[in-house]
Amino acid sequence: MASRHIPKRFFLATPLPHLRRFRLTRMHFHHKAPPHQRASLSLPRFSSSSSSSSSSSSSSSSSSSPSGKSHKFGFVGWYMRMLQTYPLVTKSVTSSLVFAAADFTSQIITLPSFPASYDLMRTSRMAIYGLLILGPVQHKWFNFLSKIIPKTDVLSTLKKILLGQAIFGPIINTVFFSYNGVLQGEGVPEVIARLKRDLLPTLLGGAMFWPVCDFVTFRFVPVQLQPLLNSACAYAWTIYLTYMANQPSVSNT
Repeated sequence: MASRHIPKRFFLATPLPHLRRFRLTRMHFHHKAPPHQRASLSLPRFSSSSSSSSSSSSSSSSSSSPSGKSHKFGFVGWYMRMLQTYPLVTKSVTSSLVFAAADFTSQIITLPSFPASYDLMRTSRMAIYGLLILGPVQHKWFNFLSKIIPKTDVLSTLKKILLGQAIFGPIINTVFFSYNGVLQGEGVPEVIARLKRDLLPTLLGGAMFWPVCDFVTFRFVPVQLQPLLNSACAYAWTIYLTYMANQPSVSNT
């Protein structure tokens, strides 16, 4: 019996009926389907793997984001947000609290019978001075220095320290002694006499204390945090300063 020979081209040129129907149906559906379904039909097979890899990368980035935002929590994060949102008010309140705490400490050290002889009005004067005068002035001063001398190298830092000792120190201490004398009921002659007696020793003491603090402040601390470090250094200095400012008037000595 002769074997039947089926040409190979028969399988290549004549597709099976069900495969042909499937192709026609798929082409018809692709032509009639909405655009978003056409896009899903034309997606390559590896799209699921790529999407999974992208989702895994996004999940890893989202999982790492809380650690990146961890600095926003706690007191330091809250204080930084306040500095960004309300810089002037935050620095003024900080200065006020530092002055009040320093005067309270100064009275504990110097008064013979604390708390019986504690002077609340004196602490209130110091707190108001920090809030209304020193805080705003420090805010303007440090921003001014950062604009005219933006660099933080050693030479630029020394220039800022020199400006502070030559301009800021004499002016702010004169304002401080005058403010405190007037609120204690002193007249202009008494305030002038107090300045002659107390201003120069205070400036000489400040020249021994502030350059070290200012060097660290201007060299290593961002400008928005400089008043905070300055106020921290001012805590020790203000203990001495409030003691000097509340000495008896010249007429009583």
